[in-house]
Amino acid sequence: MRIAIASGKGGTGKTTVATNLALMASQEGRTVAYLDCDVEEPNGHIFLKPVIDDERPIERLIPEVDPALCTHCGRCAQACRYGAIASLPKQTLVFAELCHSCGGCMLACPVKAIREAPRPIGALRLGRSGDIRFVEGVRNVGEAMSPPAIRAVKSAASAEDLTILDAPPGTSCPVIETLRGCDRVILVTEPTPFGLNDLKLAVEMVRAMKASFAVVINRADAGDGQVRAYCDRNRVGVLAEIPDDRAVAETYSRGQMICEA
Repeated sequence: MRIAIASGKGGTGKTTVATNLALMASQEGRTVAYLDCDVEEPNGHIFLKPVIDDERPIERLIPEVDPALCTHCGRCAQACRYGAIASLPKQTLVFAELCHSCGGCMLACPVKAIREAPRPIGALRLGRSGDIRFVEGVRNVGEAMSPPAIRAVKSAASAEDLTILDAPPGTSCPVIETLRGCDRVILVTEPTPFGLNDLKLAVEMVRAMKASFAVVINRADAGDGQVRAYCDRNRVGVLAEIPDDRAVAETYSRGQMICEA
């Protein structure tokens, strides 16, 4: 079972739910993997405190042009849909930050002047937190795209009983990449106008992906009930409500697990 923990916005308690769910499941005897797919700012390690025993680079393939072979015909630039390669009269330029590593430019080159070379875009960290297998991806500062790093995190998972994927916030490409292939999505929200607005966007996203999902409402007793009313009107299941408890906030701020404290 692969469960993604997502949210339409940051700061709703997504990592709180993901890490505590992983710990509770491991304490019940299941084999569990926690995958931190928020590669721009992973913070699951603050709570799970894993022992990292393996660190390796995350790479993706970028085209390299051989100037001795290139005729500057422009076929590569015509094939690229992302503007990642430009053919000038005397030079062909590659913009690595825009490249999606599709290989189209290499296939389009009539003189085989383009080859693909690996380029590091981040780091993959693997370890264990007690009985939990821990995987974390960290994207290099300045890299424009997160999905290649997220795919590396997901590919590092093994066949545990339960795999928890801690998704990035929002509803853009990194979230969709994290949710792809999961059996269930849990959307964590909060009872505020911003929380409701972004929950609606997240619900539209998972329904477009035809994913099975439900909601957890954090700080549930602090709002006006509009989030719960929205879920009832739209037949969205609510799995749990976490109270707006000062003890929960204090525990979180110390980097401790709520289910233990």
